[in-house]
Amino acid sequence: MSVIRSEIRPGAYYDSVVLMQLQRALTELPGVEDAGVVMGTDANKELLAQVDLLTPEAQAAAADDLVIVVKAESEEAALAALAQVDELLKRRRSKASQEFRPKTLESATQFLPDAHWVLISVPGRYAAGVARDALRLGKHVFLYSDNVALEDEIALKEEAAKKGLLVMGPDCGTAIINGVGLGFANRVRRGPIGVVAAAGTGLQTVTSRIHQLGSGISQAIGTGGRDLSEKVGARTTLAGLDVLARDPETRVIVVISKPPAPAVAERVLRAARATGKPVVVNFVGYTPTTPPTGNITYASTLDEAARVAVALVQQVGEDAPLTWDTSAFAAGQRYLRGLYSGGTLAYEALLVLRDLLPSLYTNLHMEGVAELSNPMRSEKHTIVDLGEDVFTVGRLHPMMDNDLRIRRLHQEAADPDVAVILMDVVLGYGAHPDPASELAPAVEEAKEQAAREGRHLEVVVTVVGTEDDPQNLDAQVMSFDAAGARVFTDHVAAVRYAGYLARMLDPEVGTVPVSLEAFHAPFAAINVGLESFAESLQAQGASVVQVDWRPPAGGNERLMALLAKMKGR
Repeated sequence: MSVIRSEIRPGAYYDSVVLMQLQRALTELPGVEDAGVVMGTDANKELLAQVDLLTPEAQAAAADDLVIVVKAESEEAALAALAQVDELLKRRRSKASQEFRPKTLESATQFLPDAHWVLISVPGRYAAGVARDALRLGKHVFLYSDNVALEDEIALKEEAAKKGLLVMGPDCGTAIINGVGLGFANRVRRGPIGVVAAAGTGLQTVTSRIHQLGSGISQAIGTGGRDLSEKVGARTTLAGLDVLARDPETRVIVVISKPPAPAVAERVLRAARATGKPVVVNFVGYTPTTPPTGNITYASTLDEAARVAVALVQQVGEDAPLTWDTSAFAAGQRYLRGLYSGGTLAYEALLVLRDLLPSLYTNLHMEGVAELSNPMRSEKHTIVDLGEDVFTVGRLHPMMDNDLRIRRLHQEAADPDVAVILMDVVLGYGAHPDPASELAPAVEEAKEQAAREGRHLEVVVTVVGTEDDPQNLDAQVMSFDAAGARVFTDHVAAVRYAGYLARMLDPEVGTVPVSLEAFHAPFAAINVGLESFAESLQAQGASVVQVDWRPPAGGNERLMALLAKMKGR
């Protein structure tokens, strides 16, 4: 007759992989018919009861107690099996073991100071607390844990946005950062395609297909399955799009999600358009109401998303990627001022910037953009068409006469809140015979004046024309470049460069841009939870330190709340 014996170890925490290994090892011992090794939660007790392994001792166990149950053919076999538990745990110890295992995130950070990431896979009731500690230490979070409260997810992502950090998850199973797979990820080659996905297996499917089709992945950012819900509002998806828009290694972007909330889907599509890069969108089971326009392509399947992305890579030019640096600007510099001679280009600038910048003003008419109360004075971020009637009464159009624009340039440059000035210079017959001869010295003077006042002024100039124009395109570009301007011949690229720069400087945006350093530095992470995740990171050549984590306060809810209060949570 079979005998069931159990052992309860109060407060002894092991991750689920170790428990699975121990359970399998026990069932392989002589005379053992079945075994159960679980933490003493109510759900696990129900599982033990379903297989007739729930003993009175196991029923009385607390949620943070280790429960070991053995069913054997005899009393001797059962007791012999329980006597080997410690030896089996030692033998099955993860390959990620190390002589020193820090017990806290703080000590782990000292042990591996280059770690930008914290991987968290502890039980859901503790996961938010660990994630808060990681954010407090300035670390990005890969939150694999599920059963995290929705209000905790929202709070964590809001806190991350204020600090320029990412929270991928909760319930995020997959990501690829700088060539290293996190959680469940496939080995794929590096390449020019970036992915943002609110679907773990969707991310794996698309990245694998991209690899099979001969291309590769720059970064693949998981968000967690609830990110595109109405309450979470795509916080990580939008941050991920912003990262990939600024990432010089990413040329094409793929966005994947299970059916999103309609209003959130439209918000994501607006952000995708604002990236300026080709974006392939696959909202599984959902058809966006907005037709595909500009840089947006819809895919109906995951395979199609991968194929379209690979095809788009072939169509994207090899121009040098844009980079953004805000370190030179003084405190308080934040606003963009656009001084246009062409109304059509001004409208195009507004179309791009209204999805990037808050508090955008103009003297034109466009939905979603405020009108200036006085076109002679800019407000916050402003795009002004100097070719409008109010400016041309009794004077030549600004394509022929630079005087008005030079005056407005100096006016804007004198504003200590201004960081970026955006201008168009249109060449051709009928235009000013040599606009750079007047505008370039004005640009140089404005920049020098700002420098004397301790400010940096970024002047972005789009030159429209050809090498056969009377003004000579190359000569004009060289003059503005020599004056210290950032010169483009692609207007939309110029606007996006200026817009993202202003967005990164403006606190009204409500978020701090995520630094690209963590996506380009050698991957290093702190792992809290499943040791198998640390093993996979080590196998990929990444630096990782495993925290010897235990539930705080032994899992006592009252003491946990007291500890959290003491930490200021």
